[in-house]
Amino acid sequence: MTFSDSLRRNWFSNLRGDILAGIVVALALIPEAIGFSIIAGVDPKVGLYASVVIAIVISFAGGRPAMISAATAATAVLFGSLVREHGLQYLLAATILAGVLQILAGYLRIGYLMRFVSRSVMTGFVNALAILIFMAQLPELIGVTWQSYAMIAAGLAVIYLFPRLTRAIPSPLVCILVLTGAALMLGIDTRTVADLGELPDALPMLLIPQIPLTLETLWIILPTSVAVAAVGLLESLLTASIVDQMTDTKSDKNRESIGQGIANIASGFFGGMAGCAMIGQSVINVKSGGRSRLSTFVAGAFLLFLLLVLGDWVGLVPMPALVAIMIMVSIGTFRWSSLTDLRHHPRRSSLVMLATVITVVGTHNLALGVGVGVLLSGIFFAWKVAQIFRVSSILSADGRERDYLVEGQLFFASAADFEAAFDFREKLERVRIDVSRAHIWDLTGVQAVDMAVLKFRREGVEVELIGMNEASATIMDKLAVHDQPGALERMLGH
Repeated sequence: MTFSDSLRRNWFSNLRGDILAGIVVALALIPEAIGFSIIAGVDPKVGLYASVVIAIVISFAGGRPAMISAATAATAVLFGSLVREHGLQYLLAATILAGVLQILAGYLRIGYLMRFVSRSVMTGFVNALAILIFMAQLPELIGVTWQSYAMIAAGLAVIYLFPRLTRAIPSPLVCILVLTGAALMLGIDTRTVADLGELPDALPMLLIPQIPLTLETLWIILPTSVAVAAVGLLESLLTASIVDQMTDTKSDKNRESIGQGIANIASGFFGGMAGCAMIGQSVINVKSGGRSRLSTFVAGAFLLFLLLVLGDWVGLVPMPALVAIMIMVSIGTFRWSSLTDLRHHPRRSSLVMLATVITVVGTHNLALGVGVGVLLSGIFFAWKVAQIFRVSSILSADGRERDYLVEGQLFFASAADFEAAFDFREKLERVRIDVSRAHIWDLTGVQAVDMAVLKFRREGVEVELIGMNEASATIMDKLAVHDQPGALERMLGH
């Protein structure tokens, strides 16, 4: 593919859709960036500058076109204690270091770890995010005037009904324009974007964090940077997988990891905090017609235009319009089919999904929830594989020899069953252990074979291992000790 073909496909293949989608996303980014700044304990400008810089940089450096990255709650919540104890400059330094760590992770091909995240974990992650997105709107749904409720209902009606007339203009953008016009003409008393905080009126400036360049400073920011880098990559890579499914296209997860790092380094040097991919805004972008890198660039560039040129007008946008959009996002993000699937899918898969949802919603920690889901998936998989392991035996006609046939996977979860299958007190002269239908995977499996051989030899029985495949033979040759001098005393003498 030539450079011009690549440029056309990645940037200019969907001009109208990308530009309109980027405008919608830019408007929806403002209240969230302000809210995330408050979570981190910093001025709203920090979150807004971060969203501008990260969105623009990631449009060039990222590995997933049409995905939106900006300041997020997942990373903002990790900065709270650092800001309280050391101030904004340490947040900027921690952001830059987190970016460096993410670049290293990308070069270490961390993206390949996504293959270990099961579909049940992905579904739980998506459902939990949908619930968190809706819960984030509760402050605008509780204790407000009836006019606010009416505007939210009207906004949802516009979002879902307008596409029946035409899809030329994204319905979320129409929702914002209609509700803003109605609020101004009718004088409706409701919260607006301006009520959230002062919007910046100048370009972000390149700066170097004013901190001592010492090991003490490194130890102060390192724990926060590691946490931010890990959570940011986890949410970004999972969101990339979700956008892959929505658009039926592939993405480069390792390039995305490096791109996230570059974007966060740029954010720190321009006075912003760290961010990552945003599933809510990415869903808005895709559903509004965004498909290429241009949509992400427009989101960041138009956000900057809104802040610098149209700041006064943006401040007039009523919060019910943005709440209606985010409710649409939460409804569209939630996998409703997963509720009916609970009756049909295996119980273990459903338990993994529910555990992921409960952990994420209960702790607001995406990394912890996904970690719990992946851990349960691994445990259930190991348990299932261990269940299809068995050992059978045949005694010779003269009662002097016994042939054991091992079938299945011999590893840490099945090693106990392997050892329990042998009768070491039986009076025999010779034992053959046939592992031609088995595979030895790990050190625990090797030690189980060692122990069986040595126990038989302790009873004076001659033991022969037969049928071992090449991979099993390789790990046995490397780790097994039953043929080494003194092995019997070392393993059985204690």
